[in-house]
Amino acid sequence: MTEIKTAIYSDGANVDDMLETLSYGEVTGFTTNPSLMKKAGVTSYTAFAKEVLAKITDYPVSFEVFKDDLEGMKEEALVLSRLAQNVYVKIPVTNSKGESTAPLLKELSSEGVKLNVTAIFTPEQVRTVVDHLTDGVESIVSVFAGRVADTGVDPLPLMKECLAICREKKGCQLLWASPREVLNIYQANELGVDIITCTPAIIKKFRSLKGKDLTEYSKETVQMFLKDSTALGFSIL
Repeated sequence: MTEIKTAIYSDGANVDDMLETLSYGEVTGFTTNPSLMKKAGVTSYTAFAKEVLAKITDYPVSFEVFKDDLEGMKEEALVLSRLAQNVYVKIPVTNSKGESTAPLLKELSSEGVKLNVTAIFTPEQVRTVVDHLTDGVESIVSVFAGRVADTGVDPLPLMKECLAICREKKGCQLLWASPREVLNIYQANELGVDIITCTPAIIKKFRSLKGKDLTEYSKETVQMFLKDSTALGFSIL
């Protein structure tokens, strides 16, 4: 069985799901974002963050800023960073207008704020981000490998290049974001990527299938087909 050295983070904004994945034993961190909060029906950012941090104290949790201007992002980042020692503040690599947040990253990182720089798609963006982070201050660089793959581009060479860049800065970790399947965990692990963030569904599938005998899995699949065809009650002859 392949040993997974890449850290697995749980991606979501449902507190019950977060705690369930934590109980599995494989999860060592958590990520959230505004879209996930909307999907989960979060009505108060502050209440949600405080509830999460009251229950998850020993593992990193990433909370994202909501503002679209650098000054607003900074104010929100400082508020979030003060909530707990295990908080990483998620800052998008650009705002909605495509303006780089690099100056803000440099300022916050120099002040010791733990950052998770998100929505990154290219090695060029990684280069800019890493160049603006402070050596020795903990940071995460989140590259959306799954979304890159959705465009038809192989994310493996890209992630390998991004990893080399991140290794230049002490305390900087590369995160494989938006995985689409369990295979991505093994791909990230083979490359030596530091972290992969997965939905609870992918984490559950990973746990249930790791080390699975493929011949046995084949038989179980046929058994599933037989069960479903019997339940339908159809007849071809």
